Amino acid sequence: MSKAFIKETEADEDEEAGAPPIPAGSKNYMTPEGHQRMKDEFLHLIDVARPEVVNIVSWAASNGDRSENGDYIYGKRRLREIDRRIRFLSTRLDIAEVVDPRVHHGSDQIFFGATVVYENLQGEEMRVTIVGVDEFDPLQGKISWISPVARALTKARIGDVVTLKTPLGTDELTILDVSYPG
Repeated sequence: MSKAFIKETEADEDEEAGAPPIPAGSKNYMTPEGHQRMKDEFLHLIDVARPEVVNIVSWAASNGDRSENGDYIYGKRRLREIDRRIRFLSTRLDIAEVVDPRVHHGSDQIFFGATVVYENLQGEEMRVTIVGVDEFDPLQGKISWISPVARALTKARIGDVVTLKTPLGTDELTILDVSYPG
């Protein structure tokens, strides 16, 4: 059977492997910065990366035997990866709902885009920013709006105590500060 009719992976459809799914029926909320980064990557792939790889594959194909031509084989593989990423970004950008957190500047209530400082029962102080599904970076303190912590914090105010259910049990988070970009 020809390889042309076989899917490489199940992730080939529209989802990137490892990318968190967006809950059914919800929008793809993003900050303006996250939206711009995704749009810049999309345009770079279309305008720069893909044409470079197409040129390499075209040159490699002109060299003759393609079955043992490493430039051709790896170029085609890279082209598939770029096309997959372009489809993914296009799909995510099409359903993106850009939410500017600056509209809540000065508010003490937690919404999308808020930077929150809270304390758990063990007295550990944490600082997190609630961002879109495609923007989260736990090492930088950016958590997705669909994460359990973000869901527990949303709509609470400074001084409130919210309950967070974890696999290890229940934790109480005391909100110490809420800020939005100015």
